[in-house]
Amino acid sequence: MAKPKYRLEALLTIKNQLKKKAEATLAFAIKKLIEAKKRLKELEEEKEKLTKNLKKARVDMKSKISTGSKIGEGNVHVNYLRKLEEDIEQKNEEIDDQKQVVEEAEEGVKLTRKEYIEACKELDIMEKHKELWAKKVRDELSKKEEREMEEIGNTIHRIRKTHGEKALGEI
Repeated sequence: MAKPKYRLEALLTIKNQLKKKAEATLAFAIKKLIEAKKRLKELEEEKEKLTKNLKKARVDMKSKISTGSKIGEGNVHVNYLRKLEEDIEQKNEEIDDQKQVVEEAEEGVKLTRKEYIEACKELDIMEKHKELWAKKVRDELSKKEEREMEEIGNTIHRIRKTHGEKALGEI
């Protein structure tokens, strides 16, 4: 007798593929978030470096002014300080933009994580259904075997009863 085939096997396969796809999507979203956070950290470090340069340039400018530098050198320092301040302002804008990218990436991870969890739940439900179906098939087969064995036992009993013990050996 051929083993019965699970009628929802194709759906189970699809659910398994959906779970794998959701898992890959989640991994990509997490990677994207990690990269966004890394970029944010780099931008913050660049801003910190610019801020240190600005402080150092101010100290240098004050020391040169106090020692009596030329007028032209003062303008160079002022322009340099202005440029550093503009760079810091630009870096602040980049940091704000990158923070937005990080927030969007976090939302993406949150959404894909929910989708992955849902795909896992659906696959688990299908697998449990298949297990219950397989148990039901085994139970039905076991009951059928029991009925057949009981029928064989009853047949042997009737033969013995009608023909006697000796006749059974002759059959």
